Amino acid sequence: MAEVLKTHKCPICHKVVLENKYRPFCSKRCADIDLGHWFDGSYAVAAQELDESDYEELQNAATVKEEDE
Repeated sequence: MAEVLKTHKCPICHKVVLENKYRPFCSKRCADIDLGHWFDGSYAVAAQELDESDYEELQNAATVKEEDE
């Protein structure tokens, strides 16, 4: 039976990649470019602003958890 080669495209340069060393990237260079995007804020995870009542709820939940331990 023939061996199936798994390939994917690098999300930075879009080259087809056969090896998995830097998966999902094709090279350390592309992995570093992606990391740089996170550091400079190009990529961001959406967040919701918290108001005072949200902080109080979180504090109360943390207090209850500490008491349970």
